[in-house]
Parts: sequence; C-alpha cells; structure tokens
Amino acid sequence: MDLDAVRVFIKVSELASFTQAAAQLGMPKARASLRVRALEAALGVRLLHRTTRTVRTTPDGEQFLARARRLVADADELGAMFQTAPALRGVVRVDLPVILARDVLIPQLPDLFAAHPQLELQLSSTDRRVALLREGFDLVLRVGALADSGLIARKLGALSMASCVSPGYVGKYGLPRALEDLDRHLLVHYAPTLGSERPTFEYLDGDRTREREMRALVTVNSTDAYRSACLAGLGIVQVPRIGVRRELADGALVEVLPELVPPPMAIAILHGHGRSVPRRVRAVMTWIAQRIEAYLA
Repeated sequence: MDLDAVRVFIKVSELASFTQAAAQLGMPKARASLRVRALEAALGVRLLHRTTRTVRTTPDGEQFLARARRLVADADELGAMFQTAPALRGVVRVDLPVILARDVLIPQLPDLFAAHPQLELQLSSTDRRVALLREGFDLVLRVGALADSGLIARKLGALSMASCVSPGYVGKYGLPRALEDLDRHLLVHYAPTLGSERPTFEYLDGDRTREREMRALVTVNSTDAYRSACLAGLGIVQVPRIGVRRELADGALVEVLPELVPPPMAIAILHGHGRSVPRRVRAVMTWIAQRIEAYLA
C-alpha cells in the first residue's frame, strides 16, 4: 500500500478539501486527486464522495480513515526505531470526560509536551460514549460501568463522590440533616438520554448501594449543565469530588449528608490496540493514569 497516498487521503478527509490538503502537503491539487484515486483503485472501494463544492468520506472511507491514522503513525514510529535516541512522535487521538479534561488533564499538558515535543494529541471532550474503533480513537478515558465491548481496559480505580448544593439553595430550602429530610428537597437529575428513569439519591449502606427517589425540577444530559444547574440553586447533584474540590473549598458549593457518601465511580482507560500498543500511545496512557491517581478513592 502506498503510504504517501494514505497520508493524502487522511489530509483530504480532515480538511474536506483537495485544494487545502494539496496546499498543506505542498503538491498540486491534481496530484493529490490522482493519489487518492490510485488508493481507491488498489483497495477496490470508493473512499470519498466528490462534488463541485464538497468532499466527504464514504462509509467505507470512514472505516478506512480510523485505521489509516494508526497505520501512518505506526509507520512514523517504526521509521524512528533505530535512531540513536528515538523520540515519541506521531498523533494520539484521545477522548476524555469533560470535567477531567477541563480541570485536571489539559492544564497539565505542557508537562507532557515538554517531555515529548514531537508528540501530537487530538483531544475529544464529550459526555457521550464514543465508538473507539469506528471513530478512530487510540484511547478513551471512561468513568462508570464498562460495557463488554471487546476493548482492552486498564482499570485505574474509582473516583470518590460527593453530594453538593449551592449556598443559594441552602438559603431557600435549608440543608438536609438526615435521609428522611430528602423528601422535602430537590435533585438535579442527570440522564444522558433524557430518559424516563426516576431521579434518585444514591448512597452506600455498608457495601450495598441504595437509592431514594426524589423530586427533580430539571433533567440534564451534560456534565456542564449538571454543574450549572446546581450552582443556580436547582437542587442536589452527586458528582466526582475531583470536579468540585475548588468549589467546596471556597464555599461556592456545600456538601450534603457527607456521612451518606455516594458509591464511587469506576474509571478506566480503554484502547483497541490489543497487545501491540504503540510507544506513543502507551506513554500517553501512562501519563493520564499518573495524573488521575491522586484523585482515586
């Protein structure tokens, strides 16, 4: 397979333009188009839909793109194997939970790049569960129960949780002092699919997780909205302590019923590289694990 043609295809797919891709690669547009057509002929599939105004990947092209990125990155790494001091280089695509990306990992990225200046990260930060293989990610940091996906999981531990309200909520509704008091209080309900499940307050009773139904005025499906609803005084939230430590310290949030701690949430790094994890991916995975370790229950 012509790796140069694969590189052209990746760039065209990312920019959705032969003109822009050719300009960035320093070649004529016609040559870029010929390279991609030759790649399609060699594979026996159509990778791109072309019109006079747009270029977009076909379903086959989407599948090929995810593997092609890893193929090129692996080839770059292989080419550097026998250098005197092989440096980590290439792209690592990572999906992170919003709060962990914003508050923990992104602020520390300068340290990673200082150690590995030729490394490049493509970061996705979303509340939805991405399809790691189909969407071409190398790593996914996942909080919560793991589905039987066939992916390799490196379990990091569990994040400690806290139940919180805003001072404004306390001023209006008071602070619950016992489990029975929750019948007179509100919960901000988090439901990724905005489904019909009932809002509940979760707490540990020994080793068992118990739930108590509560009333919710608002249901949200993103962590940013969940946090904002709490700060607006709309009810109690139950969140990883890592995401509210500053608000609890400066009084922007108040902890509720600390003796009825919510069950911790498992956290793991997933990848689809099997046993042959590229060095650049392993390095990023280790870096993430080390940064998260301080916040585990």
